[in-house]
Amino acid sequence: MALPWKVVDQFIAEDEGKLELRQRGNRDFIITLGTQILMNSMAQRSEIALGNFGAGPLGNHPAPRVLLGGLGMGITLRAVLNSLAKTAEIVVWEFNPKICEWCRGPLSDLTSGAVLDPRVRVEIGDVVHGITNASRKGSDERLDAIILDLYRGPHSRTDKKDDPLYGSRAITRAHRALNPGGTFAVWGEDHDEGFMRRLAKAGFSTEFKRPGKGGYSHAVFLATKKKT
Repeated sequence: MALPWKVVDQFIAEDEGKLELRQRGNRDFIITLGTQILMNSMAQRSEIALGNFGAGPLGNHPAPRVLLGGLGMGITLRAVLNSLAKTAEIVVWEFNPKICEWCRGPLSDLTSGAVLDPRVRVEIGDVVHGITNASRKGSDERLDAIILDLYRGPHSRTDKKDDPLYGSRAITRAHRALNPGGTFAVWGEDHDEGFMRRLAKAGFSTEFKRPGKGGYSHAVFLATKKKT
């Protein structure tokens, strides 16, 4: 018989609703938003793939700068850290400080304390601000990778121009924020041909990854800024 879930903590997120961290056993956690399961510690395949695809090309970079949008359970962050040198710098943008508390507390063992790694700095706020700062002309904050692990990815109803993360203006901003050869990796629930076209139009070379084999799984959009 499966163990019952217990609520470890909960809070009301502005404009979203009630988020809960639930646990059963030692390492089985879920984060829920109302009745929706946002994250499951036993289903990490796409998050690990996102981190690997986004940061993997930087494995030989002596001091890469990476921006990660969304902390979640810290699974993607751990995959990013495992791919990078000890001199890397990873800035994580997370809306909710409570999520950071969970990753430093009850979820810490899942990722060997990823959020506590000295390479990591957490900023509480909208990831759009971090990308915008790096994209400004003359900025000394250019990035080698932007990785977006948000619970809503690009989809067919995304505003093609003005969506703050996946619209054409946002993609152009991300392109400017990256150093030549930099990667822009985005988690999604399914393929979105419109998003792929917008990435290509902005000057990225693009790939669509479906981690694992068989059955339904989430996806990774991987875009690379050309070196010349």
